[in-house]
Amino acid sequence: MAQTVAERFAARVTELRDQPLPDAVRDQVDRLALDVVGLCLAARNTDYVGALKRALDPGGPCTAIGHAETFAAEDAALLNGTAAHGEDFDDTFEGGPVHGSAVLVPAVLAACERFGRDGAAARFGIAIGVEALCRLALVRPKAIHDAGFHPTGVLGTLAAAVGVGAALGASPPALVDALGIAGSLTGGIIEYLTDGASTKRLHAGAAARSGLLAARLGMQRFSGPRTVLEGRHGVFRAFAHDAAGDYDALTAGLGERWHLTDLTFKPYATGTMNQPYVDCARRLAAKGFGDDDIADVVCETAQGYVARLWEPLADKHRPANAYAAKFSAPFNVAAGFVLGDVGLAAFSEATVRDPRILALAAKVRYVVDPQNPYPARYTGHVRVTLRDGRVVEERQPHIRGGRHEPLSREELVAKFSSNARFGGLSDQRVQQVLASLATLFDGPLENLATLRG
Repeated sequence: MAQTVAERFAARVTELRDQPLPDAVRDQVDRLALDVVGLCLAARNTDYVGALKRALDPGGPCTAIGHAETFAAEDAALLNGTAAHGEDFDDTFEGGPVHGSAVLVPAVLAACERFGRDGAAARFGIAIGVEALCRLALVRPKAIHDAGFHPTGVLGTLAAAVGVGAALGASPPALVDALGIAGSLTGGIIEYLTDGASTKRLHAGAAARSGLLAARLGMQRFSGPRTVLEGRHGVFRAFAHDAAGDYDALTAGLGERWHLTDLTFKPYATGTMNQPYVDCARRLAAKGFGDDDIADVVCETAQGYVARLWEPLADKHRPANAYAAKFSAPFNVAAGFVLGDVGLAAFSEATVRDPRILALAAKVRYVVDPQNPYPARYTGHVRVTLRDGRVVEERQPHIRGGRHEPLSREELVAKFSSNARFGGLSDQRVQQVLASLATLFDGPLENLATLRG
């Protein structure tokens, strides 16, 4: 029988186990872990993390970052993944969009903590899993989103199965079974856009949990369909409405070309597509006119943004709550102009009712640019017409924090520290956690326990 896509991919993943990770990949995994831990700490006292924790039974061997309680591996992955993605401040992949570290870091760390694997195994599993997610997103870019599903939720489960399996030493047939099982455990609708419900937050955690379970089942030779990806009832047919795709993207140059080194670390605590618009708004605010001087605001956008950031426009002008505001381009443009700092504090129940922000947001509308390069690049444009007739505009050709304009190590440490303090950590505790993270992947994963609250 001819090899399936999953079998070709699993064979190549297993071959990479005997090859050292490039330094750039090792460093990127370290940065991803730093970012995820900071985000988990930032979200640890939120209502949604509290609700999720109360729904779980404590007492297992695995760390919930920022919490004193420990949990079973799958539940720790669920809790940490939900917290990491909860404020939409985690990394993103241009070309997807998918959020890799919020799924893979929680899944792989929980699995390695449960089964006693060391930091090298964990780093390898995270690297392979994040890379798998990026490559899965390239098979049919935009199609899963357009079909009404969240790509991170759908593809993240498969990637977590690969990453956990790789970390635990799964054989190629076990990885194939894990992928097949993951296809039946995955999902994630994007109806949260209607009212700012918390389900999107859950998608990364659910993918981490289900992928970990799929890997464990696959390693016990519970069978999954070999054609889970390209099959006529496979993942892409189910969630992208068409099984046709660029499946060579999964294996071409795997181990030589690492997409994960191009991941974007977000500078703002909001949806991926909003980031360049915030940059434009902040630069406009620096030009010296006030929001009362503005008569009209028009933004060029991609067709793929419209259903998620712009429509229904009346609802986007007045988001239902602080979480819904993260998926409103008008609110983000207004917040960038009025507040300047669009960090975690910019999305609160106070800011979402701020009359200045809402008044400016109500002036923001859009036009679709048919030449917009999304999803290959995320761009921003804001054109302001002032009451005196002057027109001022700004363009952002790429999302900051990624391959075009990466954040420095110092900027990532500053982001981590700010997030940890937002979660209630003292300056002394922030430094202790930073010290633990500096050697997290060196030898046994003993430092994981130091991340508990």
